Amino acid sequence: MLNVSNVDLYYGAAQALRSVSMQANKAEITCVLGRNGVGKTSLLRAIVGQQAIRSGEIAFDGHVLGREAPYARARRGIGFVPQGREVFPLLTVKENLQTGFAPLKRSEKFIPDHVFELFPVLKTMLGRRGGDLSGGQQQQLAIGRALVTRPGLLVLDEPTEGIQPSIIKDIGRAIRYLKEHSGLAILLVEQYLDFCRELADKVYIMDRGEIVFEGKAEDLDRPEVRKHLTV
Repeated sequence: MLNVSNVDLYYGAAQALRSVSMQANKAEITCVLGRNGVGKTSLLRAIVGQQAIRSGEIAFDGHVLGREAPYARARRGIGFVPQGREVFPLLTVKENLQTGFAPLKRSEKFIPDHVFELFPVLKTMLGRRGGDLSGGQQQQLAIGRALVTRPGLLVLDEPTEGIQPSIIKDIGRAIRYLKEHSGLAILLVEQYLDFCRELADKVYIMDRGEIVFEGKAEDLDRPEVRKHLTV
């Protein structure tokens, strides 16, 4: 589904990614872990096309993405939930969801029922402005907006950040449901270790712009693995 091969990424003279290779497969949850500033968000920005890579290759469904713009990648089926949610505060919940129509064919420009099945609160707040929602509700809205685009790959950047525990559980249940019933490839960057341990089929750990570990979620309790996650 998604294949990242030997990717290098720079911000000016500073190298953020160093020969990074990883995969995210259909009907699997892949989690990227690591301390702050190790390149996790840079990796996601490269995948969704927000930051150009210097070398290496990113392919999705067998197609090399090259320098395709973010909107072109969205049309190919890459949905993105950014860190900080980035909902439109003055648009209603319904209007925020409808911004996901942009990459769709005319016949697909409707909000799928499963968005409201996963996040019932959104249906009750369709007329509320995005900026009036709580942080947890905004996170659900951001995930719902990405699902409106009918993605084959759902990319989430720290979906639990600043969210109350009850909403974290709701988001975890939604992610698991999408994997099991929609066959989505799900790639998430996270710092909440328990969230990844509970959900992930595969984990990668990054340190200083490199992948330093690849394995299963149960491996996260090994001392030689945890040393890359402690401050």
